[in-house]
Amino acid sequence: MAITEILKAARERARQMGLPYEGALLPSEACQIWKAAPGAKLVDVRTRAEWDWVGRIPGAVEIEWLTYPGSRLSPSFLAELEQQVDKEALVMFICRSGNRSHHAALLAMQSGYTECYNVLEGFEGDKDPQGHRNTTGGWRVAGLPWAQG
Repeated sequence: MAITEILKAARERARQMGLPYEGALLPSEACQIWKAAPGAKLVDVRTRAEWDWVGRIPGAVEIEWLTYPGSRLSPSFLAELEQQVDKEALVMFICRSGNRSHHAALLAMQSGYTECYNVLEGFEGDKDPQGHRNTTGGWRVAGLPWAQG
């Protein structure tokens, strides 16, 4: 699928979901955009512990949304984002399941970033009926590039 078609679908998905930022992407769509769109950035907002113990996305910009330990909003999140990602770039945010990345996309949009997208399902996807992740949806289950921390 062409980049323009993916972005159109992501914008429509966001509209249907009532999201205020540019769009909502599935992991495979985000990966395709990231590889094909010049200047596109994938920002992984999970914690350092998650990167180290669960896995990393090679080449992603890593900026903690919440601190670990403590789970407090990182006081340097926006400053780090502004230092590493141009405000005119197409920027996609990913976390474990899509919740923290939603908030990161919202803050980025409110801070002047013009093309903010959330990666639905996140890195690990939703919990399955047994309460486990990495079986239903997500970046890893889709077979997209990742490496053990």
